[in-house]
Order: sequence, then C-alpha cells, then structure tokens
Amino acid sequence: MSEHPLQALFQTVAKVSNSIQAQLSNLIGQPHHSSPTTQTRLFSVSSSSKVRSSENVSTHPQPTDLINKKKGNSASPLTKEELGRATWTFLHTLAAQYPDKPTRQQKKDAKELMSILSRMYPCKECADHFQEILRSNPVQAGSHAEFSQWLCHVHNTVNRRLYSFEC
Repeated sequence: MSEHPLQALFQTVAKVSNSIQAQLSNLIGQPHHSSPTTQTRLFSVSSSSKVRSSENVSTHPQPTDLINKKKGNSASPLTKEELGRATWTFLHTLAAQYPDKPTRQQKKDAKELMSILSRMYPCKECADHFQEILRSNPVQAGSHAEFSQWLCHVHNTVNRRLYSFEC
C-alpha cells in the first residue's frame, strides 16, 4: 500500500498537538504525559498499523476507522471530533506562523492547502461543509493578520453550525 498523501499533514498535526498540550501543561503547572498509555494518538496513515515513536511502539487508528466507527468495527477509532480538533490545532498553528508579508507562493500555498483540505478531508460531511464555507468566504492570505482573522472567522462559522457558539 502506498503512503497516504496526507501522511505528513497528520504527523505534523500530531506533533503540534502534543507540543501545545505540553506547553499548556507547563502553564497550568500540571505534568504532561506523552506515553500512549495516558494519551491517545490522533491518526496514522502509514501502511502499517504499528508506528514507532522515539519512546515506544504504539498502535494507531487508520483512516478506515472513521468509517469503522459508524459500523462499530473498531475498538479505538478516531472520531470526527478528534480529527476536527487536531485539524484546527494545525491550522491555527500554521496561521500563527504565517508571515506578515507572504510571498506570492506562500499566498498560493495557503489557498491551495485549504482547497485540498476541502476535497480530501477524511470526513465527507465536514469536507462538503468546508467547501461551502470556502465558496462564500474565499481564503484571505495577504498578511499574517488577514489570514489569522480569516481562519478565526471560518472556525467560528464551523462552530456555529456544530455547537451554536464561537471559539
């Protein structure tokens, strides 16, 4: 089986999520545990279900687990909510590091990433909704402030649909 085209994205999301959790733990003074016994990994799209980390070996849910969750075929699937939280963490981290004066290529890449995400997102319902949002709210990537504000607006739009509140 060839590697899933979004493998690097989801590996980055997992690393960013773990880093943010560690930073938050430091801020509130509670220990952060990154071992698989205390923290469920979000997603793996490798061809094998065994993934080696620097500390140990753990089993990760596969992309089909999103489907298996609905069918009840998986013991510990990745839920739509877990995938969503990890994706928003990644996107907000990306926006936080987006340059004040992006190059033409960086602007194009930001827009292309959102477009690809709206087509390839593992949850079809979410992908379709994100495509609708992009049609009515085209990506604004002219500066750090513009991209960050656009992303917050889009995230709030999703939250209103899901929870009837804003982040």
